[in-house]
Amino acid sequence: MAFPPAFLEELRARLTLSSLVGRRTRLVKAGREYKACCPFHNEKTPSFYVNDDKQFFHCFGCGAHGDVIGFTMRADHLSFPEAIEKLAGEAGLDVPRMGPAEREKAERAKTLGDAVEAACVWYQEKLRAPEGRAALAYLHGRGLSDDTIERFRLGYAPEGWRNLAAALKLRGYDEAMLLEAGLIAKPEDRPEPFDFFRNRVMFPITDRRGRVIAFGGRVMDDSKPKYLNSRDTPLFHKRGNLYALDKARLGVGERKATALVAEGYMDVIALHQAGFVGAVAPLGTALTEEQMEALWRIHPEPVVCLDGDAAGQRAALKAAETALPLLKPGRALRFAVLPAEDDPDSLIKRDGAAAFERLLERTKGIDDVVWESELAKGPIDTPDRRATLDAALRARLARIADKTVQKAYENEWVWNRLRRLGRPEPVRQGFTAYAGGLQQGARGKPGKGRKGPVGPRDFGLRTTGNPEILVRRAQNVLVTANIFHPDLLWEHAEAFAEIGFSDPAAAQVRAVILDYAHECVAAQSPLDSEGLIAHLSGMGLAAEVVRFTKPSSYEHGAFAGPSASQDEARAGFRSVLSLLSQSRVEAELHPAVREYAETHEAGIVIRIEALAAQLRDLHSRAFGDEDDAFGAT
Repeated sequence: MAFPPAFLEELRARLTLSSLVGRRTRLVKAGREYKACCPFHNEKTPSFYVNDDKQFFHCFGCGAHGDVIGFTMRADHLSFPEAIEKLAGEAGLDVPRMGPAEREKAERAKTLGDAVEAACVWYQEKLRAPEGRAALAYLHGRGLSDDTIERFRLGYAPEGWRNLAAALKLRGYDEAMLLEAGLIAKPEDRPEPFDFFRNRVMFPITDRRGRVIAFGGRVMDDSKPKYLNSRDTPLFHKRGNLYALDKARLGVGERKATALVAEGYMDVIALHQAGFVGAVAPLGTALTEEQMEALWRIHPEPVVCLDGDAAGQRAALKAAETALPLLKPGRALRFAVLPAEDDPDSLIKRDGAAAFERLLERTKGIDDVVWESELAKGPIDTPDRRATLDAALRARLARIADKTVQKAYENEWVWNRLRRLGRPEPVRQGFTAYAGGLQQGARGKPGKGRKGPVGPRDFGLRTTGNPEILVRRAQNVLVTANIFHPDLLWEHAEAFAEIGFSDPAAAQVRAVILDYAHECVAAQSPLDSEGLIAHLSGMGLAAEVVRFTKPSSYEHGAFAGPSASQDEARAGFRSVLSLLSQSRVEAELHPAVREYAETHEAGIVIRIEALAAQLRDLHSRAFGDEDDAFGAT
């Protein structure tokens, strides 16, 4: 019995070979592969290897070799059709039947693939021909090396209406086939077909195995449309494919790269050339469910790279909304927000790969994207407004099908973030112990390492035994840091906004700082210290500006002062936030422990364990040695 090749490929893609083999024999990780004692013959020394990236197993002892289908046939003593039926059930696929018409269609698809491959070769040749000089110069001008151009098989579709059609006709491909492959077009108002792509730089689109299935074409001037993609064909479905997925799959598997989603072809190629070899792009559409499924097959947490403008924020929310019903443990999306007016290509050209690497260190989750979108809708300063926010978040929760993930998001949105809104930050035991001079080791363990209160890391806070003064000093020094180093807001705006200031003047200055930053983003104007100070003074806060910028305001933290470098300010800001966060986490942990003691509900245990782990991490960072951020003044 024959099965459509596309179905068999989808079946293999949906199943992980190591998971299947692991049910039969114990697998041990060995570099990029797994090894085990062969399930098909008796052996004491492992000689059986499984490679998920290349989708095959091989035994060096008995010679057994194959893919997920071959393994099922051997392990379960099944025929090929029986193995397909079994695996399709596990993958959630319906098994199609191939009659004469389906077999003819499969053969036709194979022939179409040959035609598209021939077109790709022709486009490559034209790029290096005299008529392709401008296109080649354009690609070089965009910073692409010859090696990159060759690796991505970039080409050129010359001007003229029937160049490709004539060339492929000489190679035996008829007009009907070229029409079906999307290489030529034939509108009703024209007497004969013409080349679909003309005077464009050509980007071959491949399937996950690297076979050319379609093209994207880009103009070299300002004419419209800038990009033109092949229409859907028997080979190519725009919603289900990703540009450079074949290269990203290998990059993630062999080089342990992070899967990245950029907007366009040039972004993807620039990322690969800079070493970010897990990059892909959707094909002129927002991320679809099918594309997300393809991403999760190669990486558990793909990072979506978006512009920092309003359109980028809308795209982030749309991707988050699409992903919510699909989330499962081990499946997530992260979001990297680029500076306004930048894309990955321009950022890497100007600031280098290290700048993009730093951007990936500050990604946001779906929880952050949805939360920020709801807060942006309006104030939440009354119980009624917070109730509206609660209802909106619970509507989002209802869309998450997996109950474990749904509960985790409920804990984060409802129990963690929502219940903090409108409440002052309490003084907690962690600060009391710190203010009293708790002896701490390098990783926060009593009795070893440091003796007595720590040195410059406490930025002068140890001079008081009053925990309330301690908290106020920590909060106020963050206000000073943001006045002198407003770039900190791009990384820590949400954390800064969530601090429950015990000093009303600090809270008032904080509110104006955040509003001003929002205005700068909307107007695409720079956010600098001089402009911020002028704005605060213009808002009637001149006295507060003097208070928070005089030298005594940062005597408790040199990192906050004007002479500190951006890296020093960033490190100090993070460390102070860590100390303040301990207070907030403890405020949630202690009631949860009391609640569990009274109710013994299993769900509370998960929340307690998560809060305890978070507190340990914050405590370790606050007292550890890795960020000596606080300089003596």
